[in-house]
Amino acid sequence: MGDTDNEKTALVTGANKGIGFAIARGLGKLGFTVIVGARDDGRRDEAVGRLQDEGIDAWGVRLDVTSDYSVTEAAATVEQSIDRLDVLVNNAGISGRMGGGGQDPSTLDLDVVRTVLDTNVFGVARVTNALLPLVRRAAPPRFVNMSSSMGSLTLQEGPISAAYGPSKTMLNSLTVQYARQLADTNVIINVACPGYVATDFTGHNAPRTPEQGARAAIRLATLPDDGPRGRFFNEDGELPW
Repeated sequence: MGDTDNEKTALVTGANKGIGFAIARGLGKLGFTVIVGARDDGRRDEAVGRLQDEGIDAWGVRLDVTSDYSVTEAAATVEQSIDRLDVLVNNAGISGRMGGGGQDPSTLDLDVVRTVLDTNVFGVARVTNALLPLVRRAAPPRFVNMSSSMGSLTLQEGPISAAYGPSKTMLNSLTVQYARQLADTNVIINVACPGYVATDFTGHNAPRTPEQGARAAIRLATLPDDGPRGRFFNEDGELPW
C-alpha cells in the first residue's frame, strides 16, 4: 500500500472475477495501484494474488455493497492507506433470479426487484457517497458505473427482465444526476456497457471475453481532463439512453 504524488489508485467493486477482475487487471497494466473490492475474503485474496503475480501493485478491501456498515468500514480502510482515490469503478452487480416468471412484468416478484436494486443502484450510491470525499482529492478523478444496454429505453435489448433492466435504467439516470451535481467540479463520471460477456453472470454462454467487456470502462477511467461527463458508452462509442 501507499501513495505518491505520481501514483494513481483505482478501486473496482466486484473485482474478484469476471469483468471486474479484467478491469482491475487492465488498469493495473496501465500503472494504477488497484484495490480489489469484494465481499468474499478467499476470492478477494486469490484475485489480489493473481494480479500481484503479473507485477501489478494490488491489494484488497472487504466490501459488500449492500451493507452500509461494510461500505463505511471499507471507505475508512481505504482512507487510512491512501490520501486520494483517482478512479472508482462501480462494477458489482447482479441479475437477480430470472426463472419462474419472477422478472416477467405480469408475474413480477417484487422481492427480486428489491434485491436487484439494493446491489445495482443503492449499492452504487452507498459506495460513491462513502468514497466521494477521497475521490474529490484527486485531480481530476474518474467515476465509472457499469451498466447495460438492457437499461437503454431506446435500444430495449436483451430478454424481458423487469428487475435487472429497470435497475440499469435507474443506474443510468442516477449517474446523470451525479454528473449534473458535479458539473462545476473536476469529477468526471460516466456509464459503461461491457456488452454480452462470458462470465458467471451469463453462465459463460456469451460471445465476448471479460477483457473485451472491460475495454469501455478502462477507456472511461482514463479519459483526458476535458473528457465527456454523464454519458453512456460501450466499446464502440456512445449509446442512447
